[in-house]
Amino acid sequence: MSGLLIVDDDVGFRSLVHALLAAGGFSVAGEAADGEGALQAVERLRPDVVLLDVQLPDLDGFEVARRIASRAGTHGPLVVLISSRSASSYRSRLASSPARGFITKSELTGASLSALIG
Repeated sequence: MSGLLIVDDDVGFRSLVHALLAAGGFSVAGEAADGEGALQAVERLRPDVVLLDVQLPDLDGFEVARRIASRAGTHGPLVVLISSRSASSYRSRLASSPARGFITKSELTGASLSALIG
């Protein structure tokens, strides 16, 4: 496993998630603060999993997930969307998203992420 990429515009949240996931045995390959940074990091780091915030300052997470999937095809990373809002807020967009799953930020744990990525 080449690791996990954390994408969120809140540096404090990224640090918290990094520590939480590292303590849970995940290898964190890197972090990005916005959509363009995420796309560049995916190309550079080739992570296995991208933990991707829905609300980013430049591109939303759904668009970033779509671009990752279109560039990488079936060999790309698994994308898990995260948000402080519930999944029901995004129901229609989640249904057509290439993302593997969705976790609210308040429910994000190593166990919940493991359950999604298998």
